[in-house]
Formats: sequence, structure tokens, C-alpha cells
Amino acid sequence: MRTHFITASLCATICLSLPHNIVTASEQPTEMEIVEERMGLYLQFANELVPWYHLAAIDQYERNIQQVRPDLPKVDGPISIQFPIEHWFGALNPNVTDTSPDTIAFFGGYGSDGNGDGIADQSNPTDVLLTIFSHLAMYGPDEDDFKAALWHYYKREATVNQIVTIAKLYKHFETIELDKHVFPIPKGHHYSYRSTWGSSRGWGGRRIHEGTDIFARYGVPVVATSYGVIEIMGWNEYGGWRVGIRDNHNTYHYFAHLAYFDKGIKEGDIVEPGTLLGFIGSTGYGKEGTSGKFPPHLHYGLYKYNGRTEWSFDPFPALRNWERQK
Repeated sequence: MRTHFITASLCATICLSLPHNIVTASEQPTEMEIVEERMGLYLQFANELVPWYHLAAIDQYERNIQQVRPDLPKVDGPISIQFPIEHWFGALNPNVTDTSPDTIAFFGGYGSDGNGDGIADQSNPTDVLLTIFSHLAMYGPDEDDFKAALWHYYKREATVNQIVTIAKLYKHFETIELDKHVFPIPKGHHYSYRSTWGSSRGWGGRRIHEGTDIFARYGVPVVATSYGVIEIMGWNEYGGWRVGIRDNHNTYHYFAHLAYFDKGIKEGDIVEPGTLLGFIGSTGYGKEGTSGKFPPHLHYGLYKYNGRTEWSFDPFPALRNWERQK
């Protein structure tokens, strides 16, 4: 299977001691302004060889892994792409702080000057985007070309698949604003659930429960909780009839024990929050078609990919949050 209190006088003292040029919370860019800045940068470098959504997908993937990898620094800026030292500076470059595009190129590096200031700066968004653009442009705009470019850079199939998924979503919806989520059981239906992630399970050998069980009547609809691409659907001896969806945040959503699927979906389909996937059942724990070994419910699991491995994490907090929004 794929889980203080501060006195008024102290506050006044602190506030008066702050430098006057510090940016206040009200001056911080809004979420919409950040999105617009990112989109503006992608569009600035996009052309017929490198679509904007290819640049955006790589940037989002890098942003995702920085959030869950303590070994990676988090980029403070609109573009999160980071390059290995040997890629930016060149494997034989003795100066790993080199900012000259000419000497970087001499040593086989790819660091570029994207804004025409004569400096190849890893912290400059335009320099970073021109560098990744140049790599992608050597291959071409089609999906197979994109996959080849990603493979030669990342050399990991799971990473290639994740970035291609993000690119498909951005291309389809024509935006990078795909953060909406919904509860997997629509309004108007009765259900119950509690936190059971990590509890023991015995069928098929000792293992932990990698999800949250949402109990409901047979035939209650189950919907997609996020934007995503259906990565897999069909029978699994543990999960019965199940659907797996990968989203734009390196998260895999797992819906199991369905009675049957909605006829309108298939592997490779792009879904959005609320897309009907199937209906509550009690399938699983045996060969194809096995049903009734436990009460009807939806097993909902979440898995995160960090560029190296994928692991289960507890979906209960997210479910509670989406339920409140509902």
C-alpha cells in the first residue's frame, strides 16, 4: 500500500527599537501578488520550445521538496529552483562563487546571466530561469522531450513523473493556483471517522494503518479532494477497488475499498476537487472481487514524495480542515 504574552510596555519598547526601514506585515506581498510575479517570470522566458508550464512545474517541484527536506535550503524568492554546484559552476571550476558567465561556461557550467548585468547569480530569479530554460530548450516542447530533459537532469523516474504531472495540471487549468481541497464525502451524506493512522493491521502480515477510515453507507459518493492526475485505478488485494491521484504538491491521494468506480473516469484523467471517483464499499483483503470482510468505508491515505522516497503521513488533520471548510 501506498501515512506568550507580551506586556504593552515591553511591546512598545521592542517596536521603538526596530529600524524604521523594516518591512511591516501590511507591506508583505499578498498571495495573489506572489502568484502574479511567478507567472510573469515564467511567461518572460517561455516560448514555442519551452512552454511556461514546464518552467512552472520544475519550480513547483523544487518548492515542494524544500518544504519537506531539512538537507535543502529554502529559497527566499519567487523562484525556488536550485542547481548542483557542478551544474551551475562546472565540475572542474575551482571557484564555486564564480559569477562570470564566460569562466563558468569555460569550465562546463551552465549558470547564465538572465537580466543582462554580466553576472550569473544563483539568487537571481531571471538568471535561474534562463539556466533551466537553456537546458530544456536543447530537447524540445513535447512531453517526451520534456521527460528526456528531466531524466538527464534529475536521473530519477519518480521525479520525472511528478514534474510531468504538475506540468499537465498547469497546462490544463492554465494557472498555478491549484490549492483548493474538499472533503472526500460530499455534503448531505452521513459519515463518521477518527484518527487511526499508525494503528496496527494484521491482514497480509503485520503493518501499520496508512490512512484514515471514513465510515458511511454503501453507495455514498466519493470525490477527489484535490486537483490531480489519476495515476492508478483498479484492484489491489489490500485496498480492493482503489484510485490513486497525484497532485501538484508532490502528494499522492489514495482512495480504497470502493464498491465501484464512476464510469466517467480512467487512468491518466485530470480531476479537480469534487470530481466523482466512485462509491463507498467494503472491497479488499483478498483476490479480485472480494467484499464484505469489514464494514463499508473509505480508506483515505496521503503520501508525500521528497525527491528521494515516498512515505505515508496522517491525513486526519487535513480531513478536519477540509470538513470545516465544507
